[in-house]
Amino acid sequence: MTGVLVVNAGSSSLKLSVLGPGGEVTASLDIDAWDGSPDHADLGDFLRGQGGLDAAGHRVVHGGSKFTGATVVDDAVIAGIADLTDLAPLHQPRALAGIKAVRAALPGLPNIACFDTAFHAGMPAAAASYALPAAWAARFSLRRYGFHGLSHQYASARCAALLSRPGLRVVTCHLGAGASLAAVRDGASVDTTMGFTPLEGLVMATRSGSVDPGLLVWLLQHGGLGVDELSNGLEHEAGLAGLAALPDGSGDIREVHAAADAGSPAARLAIDVYTHRLRREIAAMAAAMNGLDALVFTGGIGEHDAQVRAEAAAGLGFLGVAIDQARNSAANADADISAPAAAVRTLVITAREDVEIARQVRAVLGLTA
Repeated sequence: MTGVLVVNAGSSSLKLSVLGPGGEVTASLDIDAWDGSPDHADLGDFLRGQGGLDAAGHRVVHGGSKFTGATVVDDAVIAGIADLTDLAPLHQPRALAGIKAVRAALPGLPNIACFDTAFHAGMPAAAASYALPAAWAARFSLRRYGFHGLSHQYASARCAALLSRPGLRVVTCHLGAGASLAAVRDGASVDTTMGFTPLEGLVMATRSGSVDPGLLVWLLQHGGLGVDELSNGLEHEAGLAGLAALPDGSGDIREVHAAADAGSPAARLAIDVYTHRLRREIAAMAAAMNGLDALVFTGGIGEHDAQVRAEAAAGLGFLGVAIDQARNSAANADADISAPAAAVRTLVITAREDVEIARQVRAVLGLTA
């Protein structure tokens, strides 16, 4: 056994890595400003330079109701992924471009699509359903799909391995520019904060998170906003960016922290709203499991922002969460930052979607790690 090529296509970037049997990265390529072309010169050169691969695994954001697990790519699967473009217009075409590039450069190599929504596909109906007219739900396949599933699945499994405890009730916090939580009981997602789209749930860098739907209807009917203006505002001008109102319009939490520390009331409010929503939703995820055994922070903010972790934990003592401030400040890579006597373990875990994708690829093809 040699390696699995992992292809992670973002809305504007492309990351490729080759993972060996133990999860070690033996080759990688990051294209930060990818134009979405499968014919990109650096991409083609990298792919043609790889030999002895077992398969390629592709991160695909949306699997809809059809794709509920990792799937071998063929023409019908490609068509199915394309049919879901209106649910993830920034990401689906990029994933398809990555698949096309690998198929062209490495013909005959098995390609496996790994879906971010798949981990949440088995959520209980009570968590997955919207209280909408039944005819709408049936006609449009309206349900809470959830996202960041590859990250949540890896982080929860890594937590269970680190703590050597089966049957854990874990809340995984994937906090980056996009952010979501998952309630994971004994390795299975039972609830999550994102829904039909990635707009639902937490406050994010530029996304609003959950907003009263009546407010949105009011803006359309009485506020004079058009659908495109409303969509752009919710996706790109809301969240931390909207609350902090920095001169450059940034939603980068590092810049918001700096502005808050410099005395900006708007930036301070942005941090307060962000952490308030984070605490509230962590508690909601714990309620979905009738308790909490472990709390996991992952993703760019989750791994590197000790202040956010501290402010979140400060309001969760009633659940048994308590962190050691020194451990929290010094956390690096996979670390337990719990206070010694805390009933709930709090961990910082490095996001490794690539490892989860490679695991799923090997499972689908019956390869041993």
